Amino acid sequence: MITFFRWTIRLVSFVLIATILAVMGLYYFAARSLPDYNEGYTVSGISAPVEIVRSTEDVPHIFGQTDDDVFFALGLAHAQDRLWQMTLMRRTVQGRLSEVFGAETLKTDELMRRLDLYGAARTSVEVQDPQTLAALNAYANGVNQWIEQVNSGARGRGAPEFWLFKNEVAYWTPADSIAILKLMAVQLSSQVETEVLRARISMLKGDYLRDIMPDMPGTGVTALPDYAALFPGMKAMRHADAADTWPPLMPFPKRGMAAASNAFAAGPTRSAAGGSLLANDPHLPLTAPSQWYLARLELKSGGVIGGTIPGLPLVLTGRNAEMGWGLTSAYMDDQDVFLEQVNPENTEQYRTPDGWADFETRRAIIEVKDADPVTVTLRWSTNGPILPGNHFKLSTVTPPGHVAALGWTALSARDRSISAAMRLMRAKNIPQAVAATKDFTAPAQNLTLADAHGVALVMVGAMPDRDPRHQTKGRMPAPGWNPENRWRGTLPASDNPQVINPASQLVLNTNNKLVDRPFPQHVSFDWGDSQRIQRLSRLMGEREVHTRESFIAAQLDSVSPAARGLLPLVGADLWFTGTPAPNGTPERQRQRALELMAAWDGDMSEHLPEPLIYAAWMKALQNRLIRDELGPLAEEFTHIEPLFLERVFRNTQGASRWCDVKQSAPVETCTDIARIALDEALLDLSATYGPNVESWRWGDAHEAQHDHPVLGRVPFLNWIVNIRQSTSGGDFTLLRGVTAGTGETPFANVHAAGYRGVYDFADPDSSVFITATGQSGHPLSRHYDDLSELWRRGEYIPMSLDPALARAAVAGITRLSPKAP
Repeated sequence: MITFFRWTIRLVSFVLIATILAVMGLYYFAARSLPDYNEGYTVSGISAPVEIVRSTEDVPHIFGQTDDDVFFALGLAHAQDRLWQMTLMRRTVQGRLSEVFGAETLKTDELMRRLDLYGAARTSVEVQDPQTLAALNAYANGVNQWIEQVNSGARGRGAPEFWLFKNEVAYWTPADSIAILKLMAVQLSSQVETEVLRARISMLKGDYLRDIMPDMPGTGVTALPDYAALFPGMKAMRHADAADTWPPLMPFPKRGMAAASNAFAAGPTRSAAGGSLLANDPHLPLTAPSQWYLARLELKSGGVIGGTIPGLPLVLTGRNAEMGWGLTSAYMDDQDVFLEQVNPENTEQYRTPDGWADFETRRAIIEVKDADPVTVTLRWSTNGPILPGNHFKLSTVTPPGHVAALGWTALSARDRSISAAMRLMRAKNIPQAVAATKDFTAPAQNLTLADAHGVALVMVGAMPDRDPRHQTKGRMPAPGWNPENRWRGTLPASDNPQVINPASQLVLNTNNKLVDRPFPQHVSFDWGDSQRIQRLSRLMGEREVHTRESFIAAQLDSVSPAARGLLPLVGADLWFTGTPAPNGTPERQRQRALELMAAWDGDMSEHLPEPLIYAAWMKALQNRLIRDELGPLAEEFTHIEPLFLERVFRNTQGASRWCDVKQSAPVETCTDIARIALDEALLDLSATYGPNVESWRWGDAHEAQHDHPVLGRVPFLNWIVNIRQSTSGGDFTLLRGVTAGTGETPFANVHAAGYRGVYDFADPDSSVFITATGQSGHPLSRHYDDLSELWRRGEYIPMSLDPALARAAVAGITRLSPKAP
């Protein structure tokens, strides 16, 4: 027995020592890729010494003798902190993820190869202006200099992820940066899925479309044809195949998850200090690290400071000494699905207005880790690339003998968007900024501007030129052979909406509807917001003059106009009705929940139970309303649709018919369904959070999930790389935190402001900034998540264009010296 005990002690000790040594070894190799910000390098590609001055938050302030030297240093800084993120984005747009991750990303690669965005980026290099081309080359040289340092200096392969996955890193090229901008267009797109869903719903027996996907208020109703009538072979809708699932690392957003943002500005007459104000917070999926990276560039035209995207030599949102700019997704309808009729006697041909024509065809080989390569046949019609039916559920709306083609402005091979963005950084005033962005193609953006004299909002991006006779107005897939459905090019930039120095001296955008113009100058029938704009308009109108603090308060406002509007309608016949029920009964729990809701002001505070009750109630209510009418299509509506619920409970055009359950004999009223849905929601919440309603917290359910796109799914490692935080806000608050909608944590915060900036031109150096995680993409760096708690609490960091202030709190200075010729 003693011998057994001794050997057990030895075995356990051996395992513990081996584990400790393994962990130490892993840490050693992983930590090798942590850069030393006080190191100096002698490099090729710069003309004079350059300094990268790192603040205590790891924000690089870059000082060089020439603009090209500054862009070189930005490329090096991006690669130091985000090399894995940059290579992952490049592989995504190239369609080369499967080389690293195997067959699970094959569908994503196939789609990206069919779109050939990377090919369009390569071709677009030659159309950039000389200044931009020089910046792209200098930036690429900076990235490549760091790759050489990694290869020659045993720097842990550049990032810990490269120890676990394929670690070959190709040198960066100017085309890679243009491709990253096109990838942003992918991440901001939403029209294809909306077109397909609208077509699927239109084929149901029942006039459901106008209720569940209504026109945005203020837009004239457009009569749509019966989708099935456009294609005689389309006899009935079929449901999506199992193959239509969303693959890992798919850059296209799911419906309801397309990008959104807030931007608002006040001119000097509406500012307490007499200088223009601008606030911007772009919303994207939460990741660790954030997609945003703070930086300051000292260019010959002056300093530029704000948010960059690793891979791009641009400050996409920020300010210079004279002007600030912010971005919101324009929701422009810049995509159309065309259904091409295939020649039944020759499947290599499709129908055009002039007869049968050959598809443009070529083959691509996709290398797949641990599997045989896959050969994909790529085809194009004159309307765009051909997409198989297993993407975007296109199979459900594609009749026999047809294939789907995608028309999209982002596919342009003469895309000068990056040149336009480069000129914007150097613009000194609003007229220069407007002129600079006329060449912008995609992604379409609302550009909010503020300078010393006023404010403006200008939509930038190429708008398709459609025929007024278009059969579906671009709202559903259309026959591609009909001349009236085909694009005639793009409209001139002067047709894009713009407001410059309005009388109110206020401009604001929350992805809301901007214009009420007839098709085809309409911009879009589908906009990204109908709720947040109500709250922002009220906050901006409540004060005669604004301050930096009032702009910050608006940016962090967590009151839901959707909750304030829906609860009086949905609960109208439930408040304070019936006799008090005994404690401990479901009836008493319902009464207590209603008492809380009746006194609630709609603040989606993380510390309150009311937001959780409201969110669960509305989710259960909408599901009960649409389940029997839409059947499996109800799964497509993962988030509440406030305009739909409002139509139902106001009985707009008879929409209260949704309240009656078709499969039951009794005729249910909307009050019945509201009560049943509330009971269902409370039952589910009690199972998760206990029976005491007062102890529930919205923040427990609405955790921000900053997940590493790859390691975040690996057991044990996910504890290190994923960041979790209790947060306020919701789907329809200015402090936006879009819920997951599905899965085990349907109320988790998965889509929010990765960047916030507020710029005050009365005192520019008092402007403040923040990102959602930290500057570094290295999980072992203290800068991996050091900004995340500030972000959660609604705090910011100052960032100055004053060189002396930039050097006042230095965490490190990287000095680059030119290599002798």
